[in-house]
Amino acid sequence: MRIGIVSDTHGNRVSVARALTELHARGITTLLHCGDIDDPETIAMFDGFAAHFVFGNCDHDRTALREAMNAIHATLHDSFGSIELEGVKLAFTHGDDSRLLRDVERSGYYDFLFYGHTHRAEEHLSGPTRIVNPGALHRARPKSFAVLDLTSREMESVTVE
Repeated sequence: MRIGIVSDTHGNRVSVARALTELHARGITTLLHCGDIDDPETIAMFDGFAAHFVFGNCDHDRTALREAMNAIHATLHDSFGSIELEGVKLAFTHGDDSRLLRDVERSGYYDFLFYGHTHRAEEHLSGPTRIVNPGALHRARPKSFAVLDLTSREMESVTVE
């Protein structure tokens, strides 16, 4: 099974549509969104995916965002998400709370910790945990998202034109 990881969409529906088209083409049905969604219309685009969201620092109208998530049967994890898929422990947050990010990283509990906020793709290992920022789909050069193969645990960074 492969999953997609996106962040910092900021209502950029053109880039989101391109990323979702690419994810569909790869047969990916499960997504993590690391926050800064921005608007309910963007959330509606994730309909049909098993989507998991966390809020970012630019997600101001949280009531409207919650309603949009409920409408597409997405899961909201507020500011911190933790799920296990195929025996792989995944954590995700926006990344604007540096203390939370550091505490989760240092816990050594998770196989992967995903975050956004910086609009820059990066990956490093911290103890047993791979820390990954998939990049951003708004205000980034290049715009990017990530794909994780849960079986091989290989990460792929995908550029969106």
